[in-house]
Amino acid sequence: MYFYAARQPILDREKKLVGYELLFRDGVDNVFPDIDGDEATSRLIEGSQFNFGLEDLTDNKPAYINFTLKTLQKGYPTLLGKEQIVVEILETIQPGKRLLALVKDLKEKGYTLALDDYIHQPVWRHFYPYIDIIKIDFLSCDTQTIKQIIEEIKPHKHIKLLAEKVETYEKYQLALDLGFSYFQGFFFSKPEMVQSKSLPPSQIALAELLYETSSVELNLKKITSVFERDVTLSYKLLRYSNSAAFKRRAEISTIKQALIVLGAEEIKKLLSLLFTSQVAANKPAELIRLSLTRARFTELLAINHNKLKDTGMAFLTGMMSLMDAILDETMEGVMNKLPLSNDIKVALVDEQGILAQYLRLVKLYEQANWEGANAIKNELGLAADKVPDSYHEALSWANEQMKVLGE
Repeated sequence: MYFYAARQPILDREKKLVGYELLFRDGVDNVFPDIDGDEATSRLIEGSQFNFGLEDLTDNKPAYINFTLKTLQKGYPTLLGKEQIVVEILETIQPGKRLLALVKDLKEKGYTLALDDYIHQPVWRHFYPYIDIIKIDFLSCDTQTIKQIIEEIKPHKHIKLLAEKVETYEKYQLALDLGFSYFQGFFFSKPEMVQSKSLPPSQIALAELLYETSSVELNLKKITSVFERDVTLSYKLLRYSNSAAFKRRAEISTIKQALIVLGAEEIKKLLSLLFTSQVAANKPAELIRLSLTRARFTELLAINHNKLKDTGMAFLTGMMSLMDAILDETMEGVMNKLPLSNDIKVALVDEQGILAQYLRLVKLYEQANWEGANAIKNELGLAADKVPDSYHEALSWANEQMKVLGE
């Protein structure tokens, strides 16, 4: 039996990561509406504790987890530490004395409580003293309704508002203007505006080096000279070569030696990693983390599929898949600036080819859309157990790289 889960970032007003909502499905063959909510919550807790550590899924940030009335009554939230989770009370639970007693008890124990997909009813006022966060669905709630909710909770200054399903920059800006504290959705992976952003010299050098990832034989002399000119790049190289993600085989005394010890495949990863982190310097750290997760996940899919001669192309495709958001322009405009192989450009701009299929599977997994993911998995002929294992490995790898980057 395998544990299937995905996560969605929750950001604050500065676009800093504050936690993840964990999304559960009962395997890639099922869709959530066909699964009992009590079982879904139970297995999510079980899986995050025993199959894949909660701290790895959330990188030690709080996990926002949905709880049904039954799982609340069974005391399931207390199986996890009060610092580990935010208890989300599902919108399907009817407010009443029984629920209020459970909420008071959890609050007394120090847990953070959230009302999920909030729809206002007068009876919820009795819960406000114990509720920390109210989540409002920006796809289903109109602005007037949201303003009414804000008015209702005004006397309770401790309650923070979380805007969920924020899919566009416009919705994000609206939530900001209305005073929301937290945001959830895919707004951060959309370009905030269409404009042209020039690349500083160091970024141009790295962009040129990315071209080396398309070559079987790397130009070691050229790569070495770039690192030797830049103390920051050299520091990152040495950090990477000494990280847990790469098992060091020898003591390093020169830049050239560090590159030789790493080997061609690791150098390719490092170059794309450094490029992404540099051009995303003023972007949310979570955007870099997502790029890294996509890169490794896409690469692992390619390795398992065994249809590409160079799986580094899959890694680079995943890494570049959010570059439109990082540079605030269209993907086509971004690709025109970078000397990447045509296969990668076709995958990212036209969404065609086997690399695009890998990337589609990755995106569906991020959204916990197991039905869509399963369709692509079957089309590619990937083993069912390989996909969730690859996703979990990608999350761990990305967390390790963020430490290397100092994020």
